[in-house]
Amino acid sequence: MNFTCDISFKEKANIFSFEYLKCILFVFELDDDEYLFTKKIYSKLISTSHILEDFLDFHGAKKNKEWVFYRELSATIRHLSMACYSQRHILNRFKFYSFEANQHKTFKLEAFDTLKILQQSIKLAAPVILEEARRLKINIPVNRYDLSYFPGISSVQQLDHNIDDFNSKDQQRENLTRIASEFLEIVKDFDQFEFYERYDLKKIKELVPDKINEVIIRRYEMLIHNIQSSFDSYVVNTKSSSENLKLEQLRSHFSIVFHMLQVTGSLLHFYERHLHDIGFKDVYKTVSESLSDVIDPDVVLDRAVNFGLFYAWKFLSSGKALASKILNENMETSVIEVGIPKDRGFHSRPSLLVAKIVQHYGGEVKMLVNSDVFDAASVLDIQWAGGKIKKEEIEIVQFKGDLRALKDLKTLAAVNYGEDHMGKGIPLPKELSYLI
Repeated sequence: MNFTCDISFKEKANIFSFEYLKCILFVFELDDDEYLFTKKIYSKLISTSHILEDFLDFHGAKKNKEWVFYRELSATIRHLSMACYSQRHILNRFKFYSFEANQHKTFKLEAFDTLKILQQSIKLAAPVILEEARRLKINIPVNRYDLSYFPGISSVQQLDHNIDDFNSKDQQRENLTRIASEFLEIVKDFDQFEFYERYDLKKIKELVPDKINEVIIRRYEMLIHNIQSSFDSYVVNTKSSSENLKLEQLRSHFSIVFHMLQVTGSLLHFYERHLHDIGFKDVYKTVSESLSDVIDPDVVLDRAVNFGLFYAWKFLSSGKALASKILNENMETSVIEVGIPKDRGFHSRPSLLVAKIVQHYGGEVKMLVNSDVFDAASVLDIQWAGGKIKKEEIEIVQFKGDLRALKDLKTLAAVNYGEDHMGKGIPLPKELSYLI
């Protein structure tokens, strides 16, 4: 089937630009610096700029000196609007989020400031876009959208919560155990990005894009989104549930981190693909420099890292204790008896493997040596236990706690904790491949 038609590229450029330029005209003529754009404005900017960008890409605008800047400007609007949309969503939802303390009040103030900064960037781009459209002889719409076309999403009315889901208690506990464990695993992995003081620009440029970039952030965004989707699909969170507050708090951490990562990812994409000049040549470098005259790359970088990444890490970290509590309240527990490592006891290697198994699942496991109790997630605690075991010539110990970890500890004990009689490492069973 032939999808081509006899309308010229120039005629189609006018068609695909019309709604986009109508939005840009609205932004350009809006004479109110205090007005915060609504999600509907951002949504319209995202969709119209995306359609135009796709049209221009299809016709090779990225490789054409006449059209490449117009194309880059449409990408600029799209990615800035995507960041703003996520940020506006957070601000709209913030009063409905449930956190354990009021330590995030400063976040809301900075979130408003960041949204204003990004919104101002869009406003700065608007006259440049209109000028470029005129240069290309694209028709500028006579009328812009009216402000009433973009109402805010919230109203004074909230609908009654009168539907409760049903799920068995065992299913609920199983799902919460899995979800909390997955969340804790992400928190542990994300700790590589921890920072308590904001970075200066020089440090940020050392990190981006070599150690912090869009690909890395999008990966975490996907992981958090998967956990949030799993929570929404499989966890019962009814108004009458005594667990409701804790579940709401956990869900709030998922949600705000997900949207903060969306903001960060959009800004990093815009910087790396459209503002960053490494590898650009000839006309591409010129386009990058032209965009930088409109949108300050340093501001984009600062907000991506010192706002987006910083608060994503903070909200992940603040959810850690809550997730651990929920995990330990819902996980299935048991007790096992196993032998100690033959010949050399609990020295560094077997102690490390035991601790890594417990840490992998995130639930609490205690090591019981007669009347003494040790933390099986702590290498140091296990080695202290090893001293008592050796002194008192104990041959059997107990582990009590998370059933998932106990199963793997039993497997580890069956292969003498991964050591031969000389204390050298031996291959572990495939079930324990995550320890390698």
